[in-house]
Amino acid sequence: MALHFEPQEFADRRKKVQAALAARELDGLLMFAQESMYWLTGYDTFGFCFFQCLVMKADGRMALLTRSADLRQAQHTSNIDDIRIWTDVGGARPADQLKDLIADLGLSGARLGIETETQGLTHANGRAVDAALEGFATVIEASDVVSTLRTIKSPAEMAYVRRAAELADDAYDAGLQAIHPGANEGDVLAAIQGAVFRGGGDYAGNEFIVGSADDALLCRYKSGRRVLSDPDQITLEWAGAYRRYHAAMFRTVCAGAATPRHEAMYAAAKEALMACEAAMRPGKTFGDVFDAHASAVDAHGMAPHRLNACGYSLGSRFTPCWMDAPMFYRANPAVIEPGMVLFPHMILMDSETRTAMTLGQTYEITESGPVSLSRSSLDLPVRTGLD
Repeated sequence: MALHFEPQEFADRRKKVQAALAARELDGLLMFAQESMYWLTGYDTFGFCFFQCLVMKADGRMALLTRSADLRQAQHTSNIDDIRIWTDVGGARPADQLKDLIADLGLSGARLGIETETQGLTHANGRAVDAALEGFATVIEASDVVSTLRTIKSPAEMAYVRRAAELADDAYDAGLQAIHPGANEGDVLAAIQGAVFRGGGDYAGNEFIVGSADDALLCRYKSGRRVLSDPDQITLEWAGAYRRYHAAMFRTVCAGAATPRHEAMYAAAKEALMACEAAMRPGKTFGDVFDAHASAVDAHGMAPHRLNACGYSLGSRFTPCWMDAPMFYRANPAVIEPGMVLFPHMILMDSETRTAMTLGQTYEITESGPVSLSRSSLDLPVRTGLD
């Protein structure tokens, strides 16, 4: 088996889930989130785009229902012994086969938690599960059982996060070398992604953001490439990913020269990031961090240009998104705890002047506060091609 953690690590995680199920008086958990399956068993696949479910009983016994294409994937990457296959055939009803599996595990009439807040369970499949289990078992929303446990990283997990952060810095170094007036966005993207791969890293949970000129104001990846003008701006959001663990970074780089508006927006972003650092301490809330960000940005008169969230937790995630809960937004009561990995990002987009500015990096939360996992400078990056 190609497991990335020692057996005791997985055993400890299983006990934590068992304790959580006992606290909620649940007899079992129906896991549809790939992140849950990976964290609990090592199972690593993108096969969650089809119907699959990992069932865990309160006593710790587990069984996976998946497709034949993922049989060997589960055997090779996980510690799951009981793997059942639902059949690809016209009129297939995998939800009914899930019901049969649940019955075989002695869970008829049981109280079962279910993960629904995940890309691993489409609305159509969710309705099929509801119909199959109606009157057969009591099904209770429990998407937060494993996701809550995943927010606190073990020492073994943190080692992977730190390696991911090193890869993120390597990617930034490579990207900066590729940026200058006349550079092609495709070369910048290739340099960033290539550095992660050369370092033994993975595809990240979502596409990297690379956009120049007006596209620099976008917070998402879009198709299409252009050549940088002189001067220009290019916004980059990327993550080092290692063993599926992420460490993200955000920068807007000026090509040729920085305008006075870039410099003013950078000053606001840097001050806001430092305010978030001061607020990211155990016992504070995610809402407190957002308030620190908003106060700093607004003091610079840039309230119209900021977003309604300024970052989130990171961990082992799968497509289509590396973002994890909790997030930094107003009045979020989630408490910051040691062992969390957090990514505050300052995003300022001035549509009137068509100016972008972003700044963000990943932190480990310790007993004494946040520790940056990046070695990269937070100075405003300006690339002329002559340096």
